[in-house]
Amino acid sequence: MNEPTATRQGAPTLPAQPGPAVMPGAGPAARPGERPTLRLRDSGSEDGDGEPPRYAPEWLELREGTDAAARAPELLDPLRIRLANLPGRSGGLVVHDLGCGTGSMGRWLAPRLDGAQHWILHDRDPYLLHFAAVSSPRSAADGSRVTVETRRGDVARLTVDALAGARLVTASALLDVLTREEVDTLAATCAAAGCPALLTLTVAGRVELSPGDPLDAEITEAFNEHQRRGGLLGPDAVTVACEAFAAHGATVRVRPSPWRLGPDEAELTAQWLRGWVQAAVEQRPELAARAEKYLAARLAACGAGELRVTVHHSDLLALARPTGGAS
Repeated sequence: MNEPTATRQGAPTLPAQPGPAVMPGAGPAARPGERPTLRLRDSGSEDGDGEPPRYAPEWLELREGTDAAARAPELLDPLRIRLANLPGRSGGLVVHDLGCGTGSMGRWLAPRLDGAQHWILHDRDPYLLHFAAVSSPRSAADGSRVTVETRRGDVARLTVDALAGARLVTASALLDVLTREEVDTLAATCAAAGCPALLTLTVAGRVELSPGDPLDAEITEAFNEHQRRGGLLGPDAVTVACEAFAAHGATVRVRPSPWRLGPDEAELTAQWLRGWVQAAVEQRPELAARAEKYLAARLAACGAGELRVTVHHSDLLALARPTGGAS
């Protein structure tokens, strides 16, 4: 996940210098040269100022309802069947939520699963971890108890030992900000632990805006290139993840989970537009003059209730072969 900044409302102009942006599916963008908040490999120290990156909770709260509506519910039945048949299930369901942010994944998923659950929330930002813990659901679908604990820091080494006792790994808007190596590490670790993974809201690299504009395609292409910078997978993440999990013996299912933004989501649409266009211009500075006019027109249409946007994402369920232990 990327470093956040506070969400901004303001004039529809692009910044003179590259800076943080709001990115669909992955949250606010990192400053140039920074790595994702959650790493699945050895990590160094925190940022140079000694402070951990922080997501703007305003952004996470703004998108939570749209995220919830977008996630693919048809992946839940095969997940429930697998969880019910895992060995050693008497101890309840232990879930690791990677890069939990404000805990929206837990608030969506825990009430949809039966049985006692213990959620282990991972994030680098202690403020977000506190928010996630205090706002977590307290009961499962059948009324069983849900408890939580938090673990701060980069997941520097995601190993079988780190997932000891885990029955499910979840993440939201994470895969697209990982590298190929990191995704393979995640797949290998889940396979070794015999642990299913539900990984939602990965950007697919496709955006549809209505009414259309001749610049839509060029902005989309530039944004997708921006997401691939520094070896990150961006819109290639689902394909790479499918290959990685399958190579480690998992059965993989993918379903669409698009954001569908209309007049009722005008605030989210405006924030998404600013970040989407800004990232495109960072990638292709020659777009700046045209993009400024484009963004102004798009924001005006959004404010008038005339713009509709579909931001395509994918949800992935990887069902690793169960192991004989209690993991």
